[in-house]
Amino acid sequence: MISSQQTGFIARIINTAAAWLLGLVWLLPLLFAAWAAFHTSANTAKLDFLAPITLSNFATAWAAAPFARYFMNTALLVTGILIAQFILCTLAAFAFARLPFRGREALFSLVLIQLIVAPDILLVENYRTIKWLGLVDTLPAIALPYLASAFGIFLLRQTFKTIPTELEDAARVEGCGWFNILWRVYVPLAKPVYLAYGLVSVSWHWNNFLWPLIITNSVENRPLTVGLSVFASLDQGIDWSIITAATLLSSSPLLLGFFLFQRQFVQSFIRAGIR
Repeated sequence: MISSQQTGFIARIINTAAAWLLGLVWLLPLLFAAWAAFHTSANTAKLDFLAPITLSNFATAWAAAPFARYFMNTALLVTGILIAQFILCTLAAFAFARLPFRGREALFSLVLIQLIVAPDILLVENYRTIKWLGLVDTLPAIALPYLASAFGIFLLRQTFKTIPTELEDAARVEGCGWFNILWRVYVPLAKPVYLAYGLVSVSWHWNNFLWPLIITNSVENRPLTVGLSVFASLDQGIDWSIITAATLLSSSPLLLGFFLFQRQFVQSFIRAGIR
C-alpha cells in the first residue's frame, strides 16, 4: 500500500518534471535562435560546440533593413498606447468603481462584452474608420484601436473597489476633489496593478503584427514585427543565421527587461491578482 505522503511526494515529482518539460519546450526555439544567430550558416543546423562564434550576422541584419527606424516606430507606438491606456482606463475605472450615475452597471456590462470580442473581428470596420479619418499608413492609425482597453478598465475597477472608502472620506475632509482623491489615494495604492498591466500592454503591442501589417504600407511607419516579416520574406532569400539574428535584435528589449526585472514582474502579478 502506498501512503498518502508517498502519493503526494510522487505527485510533486510528476508536477515538477512536467513543469521543467514545458519550460524546455518553450525555451527550445529561443535556444535555436541564439545558436543560429551567433554561428555561420554552415553551422546553423549542426550542434558543434567547437564551431566559431561570430557577430557578423547581427551587423548584416542591421545593415540589410532599417531596423533603427523600426525600433523608433515601435518604441513611440508602445509608449503612446501605454500612456493613453493609463489615462483613459484610470478615469473610466474610477467612474465605474466610485462615481454614482444612472446606467453605470449597464455601461460596465458593455465594457465586459468587449472582453469576449476577438480583435480580429473588428479589422474591417477599424480599417474603414481609419480610412475615413485619412490616417492610413500612419503611427496614429496603428494606435487608435487600442487607446482604450476593456481589460485595463476591468482590472483597475476591481482594484479601486477594494480600496477602503475611509481613505476617500479622509481625503474629502482635507478638501480634496474627485481628481485629487483619484491622484493621491487610488493611483498610489494601485501601483502594482499598473505595473502588471503595463507589462502586459507593452509585451502585447511590441509583438502585435496583424493590424500593423494591414494598416501600414511604407517603411517609415512599419513597426518591428512587420519589418521583420518583410525582412524574412522569400524575396530576401532564406539565411537562418541572419534571420535569427534579426529576430533576437527585435526581441532583445523585452528579453532584457524580463531578465533585469524578473522578480518585480512576478511580484507585481501576484499582488495584482483579480480580487
